[in-house]
Amino acid sequence: MGIIAFLVIGLVAGLIARAIMPGNQSMGLIATTLLGIAGSFVGGFVGSLFSRDGRAFDLHPTGLLFSVLGALVVLFLVGLAGRGRRVHV
Repeated sequence: MGIIAFLVIGLVAGLIARAIMPGNQSMGLIATTLLGIAGSFVGGFVGSLFSRDGRAFDLHPTGLLFSVLGALVVLFLVGLAGRGRRVHV
C-alpha cells in the first residue's frame, strides 16, 4: 500500500506543480508522476532540515506541500537545463 500512496502523491504533486509553473511543459502522465516523485525526494530533504529528528522519508502533514515545492524546484531546474538545447528552425 505504501508504494501506491507514494505514486498517487507523486502524481498529484506533479500535476499541481505543472499547473502552478508558467509556460508549456509537454509531459505525459508518467513524466508528471516522476516529476512529483522527484519533488517528494527534494521536498522531503528540505523538510528534514527543519524537523528535529532529521528524517527525510517520514510522512508529515506538510508532505504534499513540500512535494509540490520540490517538484516546482525540479521543474524550474529542468527548464533551465533545457533552455540551451532548443533548436530554432
